[in-house]
Amino acid sequence: MIMKPRNILLLLTSLALAVNLAVGYRVYSSESLRPNEEAALEKINVMMRVLHLIQKDYVDPEDIDYESLIYNAMKGMVGALDPYSSFLRPDEFDDMVETTEGQFGGLGIVVTVRNGRLTVVAPIEGTPGSRAGILAGDQIIEINGQEVTDAKLSEAVQKLKGEPGTSVSLTIYRPDTEETKELTVERAVIEVPSVKGTQIVAETIGYVRIVQFDEGTTGKLEAALATLNKEGAKALILDLRNNPGGLLTSAVDVCSQFLKPDKLVVFTEGRQPSQRQEYLTDNGPKFLNPPVVCLVNHGSASAAEIVAGCLQDYKRAVLVGTPTFGKGSVQNVIRLPDGSALRLTTAMYYTPSKRVIHEQGIEPNIVVKLSNEQAKALVERQMAVGSSAELDPAADPQLQRAIETLQSYEVFQKASKPQ
Repeated sequence: MIMKPRNILLLLTSLALAVNLAVGYRVYSSESLRPNEEAALEKINVMMRVLHLIQKDYVDPEDIDYESLIYNAMKGMVGALDPYSSFLRPDEFDDMVETTEGQFGGLGIVVTVRNGRLTVVAPIEGTPGSRAGILAGDQIIEINGQEVTDAKLSEAVQKLKGEPGTSVSLTIYRPDTEETKELTVERAVIEVPSVKGTQIVAETIGYVRIVQFDEGTTGKLEAALATLNKEGAKALILDLRNNPGGLLTSAVDVCSQFLKPDKLVVFTEGRQPSQRQEYLTDNGPKFLNPPVVCLVNHGSASAAEIVAGCLQDYKRAVLVGTPTFGKGSVQNVIRLPDGSALRLTTAMYYTPSKRVIHEQGIEPNIVVKLSNEQAKALVERQMAVGSSAELDPAADPQLQRAIETLQSYEVFQKASKPQ
């Protein structure tokens, strides 16, 4: 049988790819000395056979080429690991870098994939998503009429982002009430103050809310604590409810306000020894003595969970509210030789006592649940409260319980002092 030149070229190309993949696999696998290397190589040969058959016999040759086939295979391989790992083609990686470095329009909601559903971690107050009534725990079923049930997180986020002033239509499912809603939300540039609501809420009890953790959070918190000190605060309520997180360094700096220097705030661990990293408090200004209550809920995630878990571990704060979201994995972005990139989950965050945060969350010391109506009202109040607006503890059972906890502590302290 005489092979046509095109078939010979295809066969040689397939063999070259198979050899390169096999050699590459042997190089990488030699680092970990996998006992099932031969079985893996056998499957690579099967994959190359499938690749060749698609190129040879697929009905529409215009829709296929080796690059797209291999890229799609890698997308599927990495995408099956977890919602946060993904393979990025060169153009997708360039878009990610541009989005990270530039200004973009969004809805002001932090999302993740949980149980196969695109789930809202928390809406950021004062943003289009929050004003539209989106709540923590809502599931996004469709974006612009397209189902996103099985979407990868990075792909879904790209669909939500866009030019400021443009709109996106969403189909939202709310598990708590089993409601399905259709929303149209206009994108905007997201700029949110990270610290709000500094005030005395009851006698000598101060209150401050951290909305998110960014580069300016620590300085603003220092200023808020100094103000409360001048106003005679002898105890503090630190509100982390509906805080979707932010910068890890900011979370560490916030914990430094309440702990002595060189205390472990959080650490990461993965399969490789190099993935063990510890983050310690520094020598910044301190709020060491006054008792603290942290308010948390299902919308408290990532950096907010790191702060809550750390202060709870050191018994520096009592946590009041409901369990946090449980978002605590570490992703590394690795640039590949052809300009593509691999975003890979390589480690998990742990509290000082080695509690895992990811998919577990942080349990409060005192559980105070809110009804759906109270949760909606909380979001509305958080959007309305500025630096001088007064809080109403009677309308907020979690805040009221935090005040009662600190008042009980003050009574105990007075009763314990020698007469």
